[in-house]
Amino acid sequence: MLRIVNQHSEAQTELLRIRARFDDPHLKEHESLVRELIEEIKEKGNGAIIDYASKFHEVTITEARLKVSGSELDAAYQQVSQELLGALKVAREKLTAFHRQRIPKSWVQFQGDDVAIGKRYKPLDSVGIYIPDGSRAHLSLVLLQAIPAVVAGVKNIILVCQPDRDLKIHPAILVAAQEAGVKEIYRVGGPSAIAALAYGTQTIPKVDLITGVGDLYVSLAKKLLIDRVRVNSLHNAAELMILADATANPKQIAFDLLSSAEQSSLASAILLTPGTKLARAVQDEVRQQLPNHPQRILTEKAIAHYGLIVVVESLAQSLKLANSFAPTHLSLLLEEPWDILEQIQHAGTILVGPSTPKIVGDYLGGSALAFGSSLGVENFLATSNVIHHTGDSLKQVSKSLQILAQAEGFSAGGGGLKFRDNEANEQF
Repeated sequence: MLRIVNQHSEAQTELLRIRARFDDPHLKEHESLVRELIEEIKEKGNGAIIDYASKFHEVTITEARLKVSGSELDAAYQQVSQELLGALKVAREKLTAFHRQRIPKSWVQFQGDDVAIGKRYKPLDSVGIYIPDGSRAHLSLVLLQAIPAVVAGVKNIILVCQPDRDLKIHPAILVAAQEAGVKEIYRVGGPSAIAALAYGTQTIPKVDLITGVGDLYVSLAKKLLIDRVRVNSLHNAAELMILADATANPKQIAFDLLSSAEQSSLASAILLTPGTKLARAVQDEVRQQLPNHPQRILTEKAIAHYGLIVVVESLAQSLKLANSFAPTHLSLLLEEPWDILEQIQHAGTILVGPSTPKIVGDYLGGSALAFGSSLGVENFLATSNVIHHTGDSLKQVSKSLQILAQAEGFSAGGGGLKFRDNEANEQF
């Protein structure tokens, strides 16, 4: 059940609880296990990877099968539809164009007294991309990590992924990785993959930076190896916070909330609105859509634990709560969304208007995954990606977005697109 809260103090408490969802009271116990695993891989390399794959994942793998072969990569293209391949190319084109606008330029300033100051940007030599589960088509995770690395000029992009018990990785992952510019793919997951990328093994090369998200053990491995290799944020799950007023459509909001919840049992889906009528209508819509959801159990879990509707007193209160929570995705379903844009201080990606659902940010607009760098002014600036689509421009990419989401097993985001196509001119 998607709960509704009306009291500001209760809303603050619930948002703090959701923000703290990665905390684990048994962290020290888990950390000891991961530390032991890291030391084993540091000393034994591939042998330790093979042992831990059998022990923890019930996967029997040989050293020769760690790397995905060229013939397997070629065969993957025969196992995906031409529609999906076309959609991947659309996403690659859009994301490449987006990230090219973000390339910082090196500069030098010659001052008096024979003094020169400046800054130079150079791409890293190698990057490791972590994908948590090879049995599912994690297309967005592949695209959103690999493409900005390619645009930045990284020459060696390596992907690691936990295979299924038959040692298979979803063909859509293999195709997406190749289309995005990944050079090598290895069958290894969990903290073993992080340790292998940090130290290198007989087969897997050491990298300069590890990106990607995983479970608690993956996060702990990244934390323990942070002095050895650069890593992106330790925790990252799907997050969507929506600011909506009376002009928003409850069915559209429900689709958007479910499109976040369906991605992970740890995903958060939050609505802030001053309208009690809208809040209850959204709650009813979510209740109606959940029973028939293809991933009902996972989505219901996320909604029950990390879904929330907050009825606020004003838009100003919504902004205060949003800036405090700092979601990875913030959607503005407001009559005048551009009027408040400058008041948003902390958000990974800002989705402006009803024709810019979360699925646009997931596949076309850049991600909240961040790359670390040497400490400078940029580390102290809050940054956001701003995305706005009109109804017409959304229609142009709608089919490709639906295909990508469907390939990953996500339905609410695609359903929201169909709803927008059918109801573009209707008002709630």
